[in-house]
Amino acid sequence: MLANFDFDVIQRSWVYLFTTGMKFTLTLTFFAMLGGIVFGTLLAMMRLSHNKAIGFVAASYVNLIRSIPLILVIFWFYFLVPYIGAWVTGASEPIRVGAFSSALITFVLFEAAYYCEIMRSGIQSIPRGQVAAGYAIGMNYWQMMGNVVLPQAFRNMIPILLTQTIVLFQDVSLVYVLGSVPDFVSVASKIAQRDGRLVEMYLFVAVVYFAMSFGLSLLVKKLQEKVAIIR
Repeated sequence: MLANFDFDVIQRSWVYLFTTGMKFTLTLTFFAMLGGIVFGTLLAMMRLSHNKAIGFVAASYVNLIRSIPLILVIFWFYFLVPYIGAWVTGASEPIRVGAFSSALITFVLFEAAYYCEIMRSGIQSIPRGQVAAGYAIGMNYWQMMGNVVLPQAFRNMIPILLTQTIVLFQDVSLVYVLGSVPDFVSVASKIAQRDGRLVEMYLFVAVVYFAMSFGLSLLVKKLQEKVAIIR
């Protein structure tokens, strides 16, 4: 097998793969992580709200999103959002939504459900005595959350948040099915089909994803040990 393995196609293409495909993948991962954590934190606070209606809405959203395969969510947003936008704005034609914007919205809304559960666990890990003390010195809900609860929750949950981000990085490869986004897998696939070297390119993609994910996992493990020492 190795006798017919063409290393030259990898050597010719790896710079383009990283400067175009991996750049897109990492950019989408980064912004989806930021948006997902922000939206997920808001959902977590809604789920923990004493208002049952707000808690029910947040819980329903989280349970619905976590029950749907990500690939379906990608298709729905990519093909339906232009029509939904036209219906909302009253436009006569579907509103054009770029592939990157559509993918970003999809991943933010999808990953927020998972970040929500992580942040909810982090918030609930803070001793209730600290919350009571915050109220006792005159803080309102938002001051107490912003100054007492959330900083500690984020610190405690950083390793788990980063682990979920590694999963997000791997999931971004699913935008390949749209065929119109220059992510790492899509770019590698086009090169593979052009040169007739599917084995070489897909094996290279697998090695790159493994190396990056495994390396990041080791960093998260070390960070988790440091957080445990701080505790």
